[in-house]
Amino acid sequence: MRNSHLNIIRPSKKNDELIKKKLEKNEIVALPTETVYGLAGNAYSKKAVAKIYKTKGRNKYNPLIIHFKDMKSLKKEVQTNKHFTKLSKHFCPGPITFILNKKKGSKITKLAHKNLKTLAVRIPKNEDIQNILKIINFPLAAPSANKSGSLSPTKALHVYDEFKNKFTILDGGPTKYGIESTVIDLTSKPVILRKGAIPSRTLEKFISLKDNNEKSSLKSPGLIGKHYSPGIPIYLNRERPYSGGALITFNKKKSKNKNCFFFSPKIKGRNSLDIFSLMRLIKNKKFTSISVNKIPNSDIYKSIADRLMRASIHE
Repeated sequence: MRNSHLNIIRPSKKNDELIKKKLEKNEIVALPTETVYGLAGNAYSKKAVAKIYKTKGRNKYNPLIIHFKDMKSLKKEVQTNKHFTKLSKHFCPGPITFILNKKKGSKITKLAHKNLKTLAVRIPKNEDIQNILKIINFPLAAPSANKSGSLSPTKALHVYDEFKNKFTILDGGPTKYGIESTVIDLTSKPVILRKGAIPSRTLEKFISLKDNNEKSSLKSPGLIGKHYSPGIPIYLNRERPYSGGALITFNKKKSKNKNCFFFSPKIKGRNSLDIFSLMRLIKNKKFTSISVNKIPNSDIYKSIADRLMRASIHE
């Protein structure tokens, strides 16, 4: 079925060149990654990064993740270390973000890192964003392409639902992981700041991790207040939904009712961690709230539990 939204375009050499010209003019665009769709702009440009913050309504103290095409371009901006070397061999390119000390000569605009001495950096694996990165002469600041605090987008239409025709959206199909990158701080003893697509136990096969109390300075996105809200209340550790509401269950046998929705990250294939699409579906079906069964305690569910906990914060 042909897309009817003129600002949603498919990857092609012609459209990649169109995206390139927009980015070079300090415009912003939405691009697919293997995690979620990102709202991308020239990371060297204060003007472009300011547009990202304004469009998202993002907290001015919340730093951005900078996306690079390769290791050579990344190392121009940050100081690497033995922990980075060990992890990057196994997980780069891929769904992992590193917090590293910024080099004095870094060209990344201060607006993107909030005058911190550190940068959040990653090398995405998704072919579509890589094709863009390879034809431009700058890295991309690219937080999730949603309004701050709302559900992260895992499809191009999710971005359109939030922003309509405000900018061009490159439609690379559903994202592979359906959840944001794992963020790990490597400026001292390694610590995970944000759970994500790569489980902590997988990382611990290569390095030891210390516990994170989140009391240090804000180095990573996803740590401020309420996040990932579908726009209706979410209630955790419930056996039944409220009247007019839906229930997310992790037991397939309980999902026979029309208001019960089964979720499992263990399903093989794409979008195995995509809790965002399920919450968006429930909202679009006009349910008034989302109740969630007790979340299993295994490592694969920890990123899901983190997103649901942050979504359930009631202001």
